[in-house]
Amino acid sequence: MPAMPSIPLNPHRRSNKIEGRGCPGVSTILPTISTSCIVISAVLVGIGWRRIAAGKRESHGKFMVAGALFALAFFVLYVSKTLFVGNTQFGGPDHLRPVYTAFLLFHIVLATTAGAFGLVTIALAYRKRFAKHRRLGPVTASIWFAAAVTGVSLYTLLYVMYPGGETGSLLDAIFG
Repeated sequence: MPAMPSIPLNPHRRSNKIEGRGCPGVSTILPTISTSCIVISAVLVGIGWRRIAAGKRESHGKFMVAGALFALAFFVLYVSKTLFVGNTQFGGPDHLRPVYTAFLLFHIVLATTAGAFGLVTIALAYRKRFAKHRRLGPVTASIWFAAAVTGVSLYTLLYVMYPGGETGSLLDAIFG
């Protein structure tokens, strides 16, 4: 059996334990793409919110569906990275790790809540239950905006401000 070619390691990482199972850089390109999906989703939801405020129901629906599709793209990319590459631990200073962990847990709660509320809000619109949709929609969008901002902040902490830590399981990323 021929020897596997050596994979160049990222010199800025503390550990290069996993670099995408033979695909160097995949552990940083997937988060960049998925974070872009979060930003695009939040922008589309914001535009959709403005469209309904202007009484433009049809374009509101189109922007909101597009925002939901970008949120779904984020989710698929995130789950794929988690399954096939793993999650990156915080590589910043140890004294900031508790703050980072609290922020991460807050983001997870926001994102999970926003996802669940988003599904319900979209279902209400498709079922034409607009009174409930109108009440839940602004709450859902606000939670999604907060989840998007915290998600981009976490990306910045993991991949921009500090060198990423070891890439491993989700539980390792949360609890160190």
